[in-house]
Amino acid sequence: MKSQQFDCIVIGGGHAGIEAALAASRMGMNTLMITMSFDTIGQMSCNPAIGGVGKGQLVKEIDALGGEMGLAADRTAIQFRQLNASKGQAVRSSRCQSDRTRYKLYMQDVVKNQKNLITREDTVSDIIVKGGQVQGIKTESGQTYAAKTIVITTGTFLRGLIHVGHSTTPGGRVDEPASNRLTDNLKDLGFEILRFKTGTPPRLDNRTIDYSQLIRQDSDNPPVPFSFKTKLIPSDQKLLPCHITSTNERTHEIIRENLQFSPMYSGRIKATGVRYCPSIEDKIFKFADKISHTIFLEPEGLDTFLVYPNGISNGLPADVQEKMVRAIKGLEHVTMVRPGYAIEHGVIPPTELKPSLETKKVAGLFFAGQINGTTGYEEAACQGLMAGINAALSAQNRPPFELGRHESYIGVLIDDLTTKGTDEPYRMFTSRVEYRLIIREDNADKRLAKYGRQFGLISQEQYDAIEKKYTLIEKEIKHLEETKVYPGTEIDTVLKKYSSQPLRKVTSLRDVLKRPEIRYHMISSFDGDLKNLPATVIDQVEYEIKYEGFILRQQTDIERFRHIEIIKIPPHIDYAKISGISKEISEKLKRFAPVSLGQASRISGITPAAISILMVYLRKQRENKSRA
Repeated sequence: MKSQQFDCIVIGGGHAGIEAALAASRMGMNTLMITMSFDTIGQMSCNPAIGGVGKGQLVKEIDALGGEMGLAADRTAIQFRQLNASKGQAVRSSRCQSDRTRYKLYMQDVVKNQKNLITREDTVSDIIVKGGQVQGIKTESGQTYAAKTIVITTGTFLRGLIHVGHSTTPGGRVDEPASNRLTDNLKDLGFEILRFKTGTPPRLDNRTIDYSQLIRQDSDNPPVPFSFKTKLIPSDQKLLPCHITSTNERTHEIIRENLQFSPMYSGRIKATGVRYCPSIEDKIFKFADKISHTIFLEPEGLDTFLVYPNGISNGLPADVQEKMVRAIKGLEHVTMVRPGYAIEHGVIPPTELKPSLETKKVAGLFFAGQINGTTGYEEAACQGLMAGINAALSAQNRPPFELGRHESYIGVLIDDLTTKGTDEPYRMFTSRVEYRLIIREDNADKRLAKYGRQFGLISQEQYDAIEKKYTLIEKEIKHLEETKVYPGTEIDTVLKKYSSQPLRKVTSLRDVLKRPEIRYHMISSFDGDLKNLPATVIDQVEYEIKYEGFILRQQTDIERFRHIEIIKIPPHIDYAKISGISKEISEKLKRFAPVSLGQASRISGITPAAISILMVYLRKQRENKSRA
């Protein structure tokens, strides 16, 4: 029987799979999503939350490029918080608590109604490859589907193993089977399979929690949306509080007494875990001097009594988990609905990928999400979006789309993975980003919406609204520069009120606003052309003016290094023939196969001298080619 032909096949219906399938189909590609169960599309496998430090920036960028995660978060959130709100815009990050069920149903509805996208419930067993190019897939039910491009987004399902104490069960999630045959097929295609570990805490019954002993944490009011398409969060969207408690010495004692039953400490799990989000066993063992660890009790939704205790992920036996939890303040009589567990899963070294997320070994094959060694919904979703865009471009025989470190958190994440690789589950942080004064949450639409519009993922009307916003910002900055205030007038009274020095000479409002203690609203009455500007405009006006010197310095740094980013390295270059480059560096360059001089410069062990030699060599090659 003849196989059905698709432009793009996406394997998996998690956060990466959704964004990949939506991007490809919205770019006009005939797209198939293969998932074990339609009911688990959009499932939040771990905590019911979107965003966080470094992660909120990723969600804003996904949204600016035309992805769905930001809209889903806005529509289904039950709490909104701006993290680091008291600090500068460069490190502010949005986070929301989501209704787990409503988030999943929202995503399923979007997938179901997306033009050019169909879904099939099945399990993929084989990627069909011929002559180094993908041809299609085979499934465990015996079906075959032909495709120009394939995106694999299998999450924790590649030979997944779930551990609770000494009990080990094959699976990618609780009650869901692992993907073993596909793992073997990827090995047969020449891909190395690493093993990483992640985990989840137990789920608790909120009806058995004594909230009177706990610290209440309410939602921000008014809430700040993730998506630039969301004008405001409706007033009737119900928001719930979270609560804070902590472990204590008795909790730690129970854990220490039972460490031998932990799969991580009994030696049964040898995979690498998440350093920045450790299990409670790791916290107790590695930070033995700490007398307590914070726990955030997060409601899982409006129509459920389940609570997610963020901070006590573990793989201890169920009876030990129950004792441990009941030793925590406010949880003395709690009912544990489901124990936590640790999960091992397969990972492909991300250095096997080009910056487009296409594999170096097989043309037309893309990987996205936890299969690339990342952890987190947001890291997965941004990779899925980029892989989906590039799969669509590949199917159209168009050049790949790559984001630089200087223009996005997504660019940093992908460059880190494909250039340096990772020996532990990778999580995004603001500290990983060199140019975070320039690539912030608040200006993600300015930086990236042009690409979303270029690929048809953002409408012209939406793009025009963004252009209008930044025209207002530029106009107001110029107006503040042109508006002068004079010493000895009312402005000095205002400055004194806010403990700021009086003027000594005629000064622009722009220069007054540069003072650290002065905010826009303090001087807006002196603006002779009040425009009732939106808060989003005012915030950016203030930031651009206050941090102008630092921003210009970072832009200068970007320009200084950008010239080597655009120098492409031919794919079949023979590094061994380049005089002056050591054998060790030559072999490393051959193994990593960087696509540009900039990427080569970030590979560990590649010296500045080697980059200079390589630059001269590439220049001579171009000159010789132009003469021919």
